[in-house]
Amino acid sequence: MRGREQGEEREPRRGRPRSEAAERAIIEAVVRLLEEGEPLAGLSIERIARTAGVGKATIYRRWRDKEELFVDVLRDIEPPEPALSGTSGLADILIILETLRRRGLAQRDSTLLHSVLSQMKSHPKLWNAYHATVIEPRRVAMRAAVRRAVAAGELRDDIDVELMTELITSPMLVRTIHRRDAPLEDDLSERIVRTLLEGLRPRETATDAVGGTES
Repeated sequence: MRGREQGEEREPRRGRPRSEAAERAIIEAVVRLLEEGEPLAGLSIERIARTAGVGKATIYRRWRDKEELFVDVLRDIEPPEPALSGTSGLADILIILETLRRRGLAQRDSTLLHSVLSQMKSHPKLWNAYHATVIEPRRVAMRAAVRRAVAAGELRDDIDVELMTELITSPMLVRTIHRRDAPLEDDLSERIVRTLLEGLRPRETATDAVGGTES
C-alpha cells in the first residue's frame, strides 16, 4: 500500500489472507463511490463489498471497521510517504517539509482528496483514527530528524526539540492548511530551513561589527 510511514509496518491481523487483488478492488470501489458523490457517512460495508465484487467477510478480514478502511483509502490517494535516510537530520527535515508541500499541492489539485479530508473532520472517530495512524507518525518522524540534526551539531542543543519541530513545520502548515491561496514554490522547503538557520535578526554590517557610528 502507498503512504506507509518510513519504518512503520502495520501489525499483521490474525487470519488475514494476503490478496492484493481483493484489497486493490476494495480500495478502488471506495474511491469510485466517493468520486460518484457518495458521502463518507453514507458508505456501508455492504455497498462497498457489492461495488468491489467481494463478500463483506473479505473486507472485515482486512479492516476492523470502516474507519480503518477509509484511512487506508486516504493514504492511497495522498502522495506517498518519503523514504528518510535515518542518519542525516537536516536532509530528512527537508524531505519531510517537501512532502508536506506536495501534499498541500495535491489537496489543492484533487477535489476528491480535499472533499474526503473535509468530511473526515466532521466524523471524530474517523479523524482520530487518521490522526493516530497518519499524522502523529509524521510528527514523530520530524522530531526524530530534529534530534538527529541536534546530535550532529546542525541545530542548537539548548532549545526544546518540540519547539524546534513546531518552528520548522509551522510555516509550511500555514501555507498548506490555513492559507490555501498562498504560493507553494518549488524551493519553499529549502527557504524555510535556510531562514530558520540564519535567523531573523538583521545581518550585521561592517559598521555594526566595529561598534557602530559615533553620535
